[in-house]
Amino acid sequence: MAKGARRNDSVSSNRSNGGLANGAGDGLLMDKYEPPRKGSDAGESGSSRTNESINLKPKITLLNGVTVIVGSIIGSGIFVSPKGVIAQTGSVGLSLIIWLCGGLFSMVGAYCFAELGCAITKSGADYAYLYEAFGPFIAFLRLWVETMIIRPCSQAIVALTFSYYVIEPVFPGCDQPDSAVRLLAIVSISK
Repeated sequence: MAKGARRNDSVSSNRSNGGLANGAGDGLLMDKYEPPRKGSDAGESGSSRTNESINLKPKITLLNGVTVIVGSIIGSGIFVSPKGVIAQTGSVGLSLIIWLCGGLFSMVGAYCFAELGCAITKSGADYAYLYEAFGPFIAFLRLWVETMIIRPCSQAIVALTFSYYVIEPVFPGCDQPDSAVRLLAIVSISK
């Protein structure tokens, strides 16, 4: 009898926290789903719904935040730029100082984004920040430029970097043919 009572308690507590086991009601979905209420206009059409919906909870942990910042700030450029920095500075010590200054500059940018994220809690990152500061037109332009120019160009750079490093062992001691690097980049981008 006691086992049955415990089982019913766990089932009811599982239902009360949004169907998530072990009391993990703070997951990505809302803690409790409430079905749409029947209003006076619900009789007109059987499929009409109220304005209530299931939404994702804005939740980011420290590890998620660190990985987003590291991925955004460092990116794949870390595999290309060390050669150029050492070639232009001429010494390892000066190149380390340049890297330290660049890291501090990136850290300030990350702190600014963290502050904006705490001040403006809407989802959408820089789109939401620009929308709040400058209005919908500037935010739309930024989103359009991100979608049509920045993301495709960054994917092309990542693909070219990947193909350069993959083809390098095939041609040791000489420059890789540009056509081979470009073809491998095209193949790596296409699905």
